[in-house]
Amino acid sequence: MSDVISGREAVQGPDGKYRCVWPGSDPLYLAYHDTEWGVPEYDSRALWEKLMLDGFQAGLSWITILRKRDAFRAGFAGFEPEKVARFGEADVQRLLADAGIVRHRGKIEGTIRNARAYLDISEKQPFTDFLWKHLDGRVIQNTFRTHEGVPAETAVSKTISKELKAAGFTFCGPTIVYAVMQACGMVNDHLTGCFRWQECAALARDSR
Repeated sequence: MSDVISGREAVQGPDGKYRCVWPGSDPLYLAYHDTEWGVPEYDSRALWEKLMLDGFQAGLSWITILRKRDAFRAGFAGFEPEKVARFGEADVQRLLADAGIVRHRGKIEGTIRNARAYLDISEKQPFTDFLWKHLDGRVIQNTFRTHEGVPAETAVSKTISKELKAAGFTFCGPTIVYAVMQACGMVNDHLTGCFRWQECAALARDSR
């Protein structure tokens, strides 16, 4: 998660639960933290969607993208790579006129290229295997007490980023990749004082 506050431990919310501090009090952000972030994801299409959305986040906050996620899904055909790969200039212009998303030509065109790269990878192996092989299919269980210890990137995210770029992906630097790893439960970066740390750890044990 790129939206971190250094040195802060898990904080108690009005419901009595202790959470990571980054969602603040925003209901949408809290729901995302409590139900999605850190849950192991093995679906290839869902992993690709998250990578694309994190690419759009570059230079912005995740809550901005989260608020626009439904519009992104509508604009990008449900993030079905097979459909997005067929987008042309008319689709680029349509998306550039869509106020519901981040209107950045480079990121829009990059998503189309990334859909084609995804399909190329999928001819050889499922995209989920392409990512998870770097962890031998197992979640990394971190034990950070404060956000100060949570890295922005790791050796693994650098390796995955390098492989993605070699496969033709754009907007997939090691920081973006690590944010995807956190969000999709490849690593459990909930703080140990957060109620979701234990829950996501259990999900990781049960998921495979």
